[in-house]
Amino acid sequence: MSLQKRLTFAVKGENFLKFKLEQIIFEIKKNWDNYLKQREIFLKLYKDTMIKLNQTYKEMGKRKFNSISKLSKIQYNPKITVNFIKKIGTLVPIIDFELIREESLPAYSFENTSYCLDDLIILLIKFFESLIIFAQSEDLLLKLSLTFKKINRRINGLKNVIIPELQIDIKKIKAVLEEIERENYVRLKNTKDLITKNV
Repeated sequence: MSLQKRLTFAVKGENFLKFKLEQIIFEIKKNWDNYLKQREIFLKLYKDTMIKLNQTYKEMGKRKFNSISKLSKIQYNPKITVNFIKKIGTLVPIIDFELIREESLPAYSFENTSYCLDDLIILLIKFFESLIIFAQSEDLLLKLSLTFKKINRRINGLKNVIIPELQIDIKKIKAVLEEIERENYVRLKNTKDLITKNV
């Protein structure tokens, strides 16, 4: 009786995990196109930023660029908050990024700097925003794929190990019970024959 209940529970568990696996596959397919799009945007911005950075280095020199970079740190105050939401049993981070500008004027003069510097700053802001969106998308897919792998392992464990073992144990017990029942039947028949002979 107990083994039968365990077998029923294991089969229900397998069906539930299969349903959950289908949900995860649907979620991965739904987010895949978005991931590819975000990756393309991120890589394009990364390439453009590196080209613009190289142009700025060439026109200004590395030393001057580094000193302007250190001065600009004072002007910008990045604010990052990370919250977690549950999506199909998986914790997914939601990152809020805000670049607060303390001063309205830049930390450098326009006279001795390259025109590429302003473009580079705009590109860098876009790049960081794109980086965060891409990271969230990639993290979601990685976590979903890890959950998929874990659930698939559990399903295989139930299907190939636990359920067959329970079925074998139930068959063995049924065979033993049937043997006992046959022995009892023969014993009762013999007892009945003995009683009818003596009467």
